[in-house]
Amino acid sequence: MEKQEQTIRRICVYCGSRPGVDPDYMRAGKALGEAIAASGYGLVYGGGTKGIMGAVAEGVLENNGHVMGIIPEFLVDMEATRDQLEALDELLITPDMHVRKHTMFERADAFIALPGGIGTLEEIVEIMTWAQLGRHNKPMILGNIGGFWQPMIELMDHMLKEGFLHTSHQVRPQLIDHVSDMIPAIEALWNESAVSDGQESLISKM
Repeated sequence: MEKQEQTIRRICVYCGSRPGVDPDYMRAGKALGEAIAASGYGLVYGGGTKGIMGAVAEGVLENNGHVMGIIPEFLVDMEATRDQLEALDELLITPDMHVRKHTMFERADAFIALPGGIGTLEEIVEIMTWAQLGRHNKPMILGNIGGFWQPMIELMDHMLKEGFLHTSHQVRPQLIDHVSDMIPAIEALWNESAVSDGQESLISKM
C-alpha cells in the first residue's frame, strides 16, 4: 500500500503508543498533526494508530496532509489496527526495529519528541547521539507538554556539568512547551542551516 510519494519536507514525530494520563498529551498530538499539515509538511512516524501516535496521524490526515508510517511487522497488531493503516498515504513495514529507526531517520528532515515511554526516549536519544557524532544537523525538538521533558534536560545539564557532553550545542534539542511554537522553531532552524551551508559553500570557492 503506497501512494505516490510527494516531494515535501517531512517531520518525524516520536511519541507514545498509549495516551498517557494527562489528556493534554493527546490534544497536543492531534494539534501537532494539524500544524504539520497546515504548514504543508509531511509526517513520518512509527505507524501506530493508537495513543498519541494515532492522534498525530489523525491530525495530519484530517487536514489533507501526507503521512508515512514505518512499523516493524511484529508491532503491527500491538500498536495499530490493520484497517486504520490503510488510511496512511505510505506504509513501510520493516523486518525489525533497527531498520525502522534508520528508515525514519533517512526519510525525515526534522524530529519532534512528544511524551512517550522507553521507546520514545530511545528514539530521540539515538538522534541526539548521531548529531553529537556529526552524522546530521537536522532540527530536534522536545515537545515539553506539561513539563514532560524537564527531567531529561536536568539530566543533560548534569552530564554537561560532569564533563560528558563535549558538544552540548549539537546534542541538545530545543525545549518547547507549546505546539504552536514547534513548526516555526523548526523552520527557523532550517533557515539557519541553509544560511550556514551557503556560507560554507562560498568559503570553499574562495
